[in-house]
Amino acid sequence: MKVKFCGAAREVTGSCHLLTMDDGKKILLDCGLYQGDEEYMSEFNKTWPHFDPSEIDILVVSHAHIDHVGRVPRLVRDGFKGEIYCTHATRSLASIMLLDSAKIQVQESDDEHPPLYNEHDVHVCLKQFVSLNYGRWQQICDGVKLQFRDAGHILGSASVTLEITRSNGKVIKFGFTGDIGRPDRPILNDPVQMPEVDYLICESTYGNRVHDNEVAQLNDLLYVVRETCVLNEGKLIIPAFSLGRTQEIVYMLDQLENEGKLPPVPIYIDSPLAISATEVYRMHPECYDEELFDYMANDPNPFGFSRLHYIRENGLADNLADSKKPCIIISAAGMMNAGRIRRHLFHGLRKKNNTILIVGYATPHTLGGKLRKGANSIFLFGENVPVKAKIKIMDSFSAHGDKFEMLAFIKNQKNLRKLFLTHGEYDVQVEWRDFLSDSGFHNIEIPDLGNEFEL
Repeated sequence: MKVKFCGAAREVTGSCHLLTMDDGKKILLDCGLYQGDEEYMSEFNKTWPHFDPSEIDILVVSHAHIDHVGRVPRLVRDGFKGEIYCTHATRSLASIMLLDSAKIQVQESDDEHPPLYNEHDVHVCLKQFVSLNYGRWQQICDGVKLQFRDAGHILGSASVTLEITRSNGKVIKFGFTGDIGRPDRPILNDPVQMPEVDYLICESTYGNRVHDNEVAQLNDLLYVVRETCVLNEGKLIIPAFSLGRTQEIVYMLDQLENEGKLPPVPIYIDSPLAISATEVYRMHPECYDEELFDYMANDPNPFGFSRLHYIRENGLADNLADSKKPCIIISAAGMMNAGRIRRHLFHGLRKKNNTILIVGYATPHTLGGKLRKGANSIFLFGENVPVKAKIKIMDSFSAHGDKFEMLAFIKNQKNLRKLFLTHGEYDVQVEWRDFLSDSGFHNIEIPDLGNEFEL
């Protein structure tokens, strides 16, 4: 039995790992899109150097973020015929995420750069999805059972545990954390620890960070809103992932509104995908935590209030460009590498009284990553745009656990034969590995892309 690392190896995007059973069956864990512009990764999304899609028997998807599910239509188009296992909410979210991805690719394509897939390819691949409940074992092929447990990262996110009967009759458990969420966060249940496993693939995104708590985060958000919209009479522009981050921020603004603390400024959600994702959130209350259920007893709509406007039609950025009225704008994409947020930045970065609030991870070579590093100007729509607006960063919004939260998630793993670290920048992974070693974990590997290990 072997495991090969085919994505998110010393990178934070493009999650994809291949298990080959003793009998030759092949199970793929995630099939995500690489998001970034590193030259050596330029061919990643359109080629399959580490496996043949037609030889994959089963795909298991941890959650619906595009860096975990974004290449599935291409996988199917290139020959994968098997079933795609995920949770019910992931199935719902994957449909809108993949259709949106296809639409963007087609719009941005040309003769030299064709799309990876189109909407027809998405409709075809969705027929292969099979959704399961949390906490139940499901046999997915001879000798292999699958269980999902709530990872608390986004709606429907799951850790993956495979119970595998090997050719010699011995049973082992193989685990994949997916993206590890955070306890005591708005909306979602806390992460549920996985069963004890023999081999574990663990994410590393914030393996060297410690997040602020929720109370501090809510106060910090309110401070930025008041400073930008009241004191400076500017626009607060928040690039946010359409799935997960936008819903969390909206819920927090809803709380501040109900408490009478939110300044009386209009709020715009300028992202059709975020609107669709919010509708899916409303469809899956089985993923809500008790705090949200209690909140909904007094406010049945935690994702909306009178001054909150969801915008589907295009053109909001240009319409607001000359307006001097303060407002809050939440738009996608979170890494600022695509989507409507780029028009808002094109106009908003030029004005000193505006604030760009970065509330999530951005790979270093994306526009978001450059702003995080303190760029004085950025190239947008054929122009060098000066960065005059304030750039503020609140990583505490991250849906990824910090090093202590991730440690708490895997601390029940007492008998690991091998621990593989993925989904992280290499320098962070080294710090995370050292922290885990100090915490009693051994046999820790940081695989590079294409590395394969015998189990």
